[in-house]
Amino acid sequence: MLKIYQRLWQVNWAEYWQYRANMLMYLLYWLISPIVYLAVWTSIANAKGSVNGLTANDFIAYYMTLLVVDQLTSNIIIHIFAYKVQDGSLSSELIRPAHPMLTNTFMNNLASKALNLLVFIPVWGVLWLLYQPDFSAVTALNLLIAALAMLLGFLVSFLLSAAITSLAFWTTRVYSVHEFYFAISLLFSGQFVPLQLMPQFIQTAAQFLPFQLFLYFPIQIILGKLSTAQIAQGFLSGVIWLAVAWLLFRWVWREGVKRYSAVGA
Repeated sequence: MLKIYQRLWQVNWAEYWQYRANMLMYLLYWLISPIVYLAVWTSIANAKGSVNGLTANDFIAYYMTLLVVDQLTSNIIIHIFAYKVQDGSLSSELIRPAHPMLTNTFMNNLASKALNLLVFIPVWGVLWLLYQPDFSAVTALNLLIAALAMLLGFLVSFLLSAAITSLAFWTTRVYSVHEFYFAISLLFSGQFVPLQLMPQFIQTAAQFLPFQLFLYFPIQIILGKLSTAQIAQGFLSGVIWLAVAWLLFRWVWREGVKRYSAVGA
């Protein structure tokens, strides 16, 4: 199995290098919203002194960290898998002795992240020079714990998106369904604004939903904003959601493949 992943990495890495200009445009599109939020909230905080206790540096540190975490926990499954169901190209992958979603699609996501990071690091460096964030509260222990949180967040994000993308076995409107899921994720993950600035009912709901695992939870760990009890609670929630996401994906995939039909299937 390790050789399968290694070979798929090589193939997907080489494929992305063939379309690096397209990947660059996609990365820039991905960065626009967080950078706009960074500029807007920083300007507001500078004008007012603070926003609900958050200073300009708090917003700068938050969104600068968000840019990194988002690159590591996000996924592009809907863009690289749904069309295979719709045009029948999935047929050739189904006859191989490896799960298409958990092998080829998974490594495709990792190759995409690796190439994105090559471009993202210089962009982040320019933003650091422009805004000069104060990361004095960040410690090596915070980064280590956050790395585990980001891995957990990526796995939950991957499996939930995989389950939703697998709805392509039933409907051609799967992109619309995923966009709705993505919009909810933006609201409850802390992408628009730090969750502590959201209405109380949203903050309460976010504690029981998986979306804060994608961004807000790792960001707060990195910035040293959470207590040991809160971190433990977050990881417990993440493990539960990982199990739920895995079971949901397995069920949707199994039932979806039964319905799949295409030339060669």
